[in-house]
Amino acid sequence: MTYSAVGKDSPARAASGAQVAAPFDAGEASGNGAATIGIALSGDTRLFPVIGDPIGQVRSPVALTRLLAARGENALVAPLHVAPRDLRAVLAGLEPIGNVGGVLVTVPHKTSAFDCCARVSDRARFVGSVNVMRKEYGGWYGDNADGWGYAEGLVAEGFDVAGRSALVVGCGGAGSAVALELLERGASSLALHDVDARRRDDLARRLEMRFPGMVRVGSPDPGGFDLVANVTPMGMKARDPLPVEVDKLRPEQFVACAITRPEASATIVEARRRGCRTMTGMGMFDGQAEFLADFLLSAERGAAGNGSRIEETSPSKQD
Repeated sequence: MTYSAVGKDSPARAASGAQVAAPFDAGEASGNGAATIGIALSGDTRLFPVIGDPIGQVRSPVALTRLLAARGENALVAPLHVAPRDLRAVLAGLEPIGNVGGVLVTVPHKTSAFDCCARVSDRARFVGSVNVMRKEYGGWYGDNADGWGYAEGLVAEGFDVAGRSALVVGCGGAGSAVALELLERGASSLALHDVDARRRDDLARRLEMRFPGMVRVGSPDPGGFDLVANVTPMGMKARDPLPVEVDKLRPEQFVACAITRPEASATIVEARRRGCRTMTGMGMFDGQAEFLADFLLSAERGAAGNGSRIEETSPSKQD
């Protein structure tokens, strides 16, 4: 049996009594386009489901299973297609299962999953959403690594946000996390744009309390910003409108996008045509992969140096 999971040299294969699938190279694909890589399974395998609706766009089953295996963990990250109406029941059902160690959360569940947590990190409480949860005595403990991953992805592409201006498009859970992280890392100013003016203004108000004089309302016009950050799903579908006025982009600007499928979204394609440096959604995912593994394995991440704090609180405690 072959799973979209870890590479053939994975340390997880040494698990005692494990049944090992026939190995494949990391680049091999099955008939449906999924990566097919051998994984060792046994009764000791720990499960870390990723839940979403839709779920076909997620990259974490392959990437994180491989990463966990590289750390010597006998673990599998499996996709679960969960409709919003079923989220609470699914999380309640997963909690008592002994070999489920945690859950990864993607659209559209990040805000609703936050409400299912007994405790959350400071950054998760600020943005009101979680994208990763682990089991503790007393319930789920949630965090949000979206902002960290986005910022680390920028660093990997050679862009340092410190002292730079940024336009963040999208003020939902992921966009809020990105905006917070950019300011934590020293962005000189931040403009926010969202089709939902109430959501945009609420985020601007809360950020202004932490970073006085550094936040303002933006627009689809990207002109004058060092960084243009799309944190919306616009571009996942061919007929989606573009999140910014791409004809106003200039080569000296850096354009980033959170979309992972297609890997090069329409925004990224247009930015590259105009000579801009870019980061795709895979850069955001790669940037948070180690963070997610640390969290799921209960290795508290101190976020030393850059990044926001990890103060643990009840989700009911609001700013």
